[in-house]
Amino acid sequence: MDKVVIDTSVLISALIGKAGPAREIVRRCLQAQLRPLVSTALFLEYESVSKRPNIKELCPLTEEEISELLAAFFAVCEWVQIHYLWRPNLKDEGDNFLIELAVAGNSKCIITNNLKDLRNAELQFDGLKVYAPEEYLRGV
Repeated sequence: MDKVVIDTSVLISALIGKAGPAREIVRRCLQAQLRPLVSTALFLEYESVSKRPNIKELCPLTEEEISELLAAFFAVCEWVQIHYLWRPNLKDEGDNFLIELAVAGNSKCIITNNLKDLRNAELQFDGLKVYAPEEYLRGV
């Protein structure tokens, strides 16, 4: 089973979209076909962004259903403690924790809708790839 880091942009796309590659990625995680990694920073970002008024407005789920879905998602995640920070690495400092999580958890990929920022890292890690959800699904 592939260990993957799911960027918040993918999780939110799955929440607000009725179908599509982001939803398929989350479905595969919930069905134990993928093993998502999560850290405290990513957990907090998932929680924060999913509660934004504009996201709740776009999401067809109720607030309670969103909470239940996130709880189910977190239940299948592998929690990873990060002991070493790779900074500075990305132009957007706020995305560095995704690289750190992938490296600490021995993941081979990060799945994101934010390709431009994550593919232009100063430090490159052998074997670590950055994919859009549709790219990952095509390659599996």
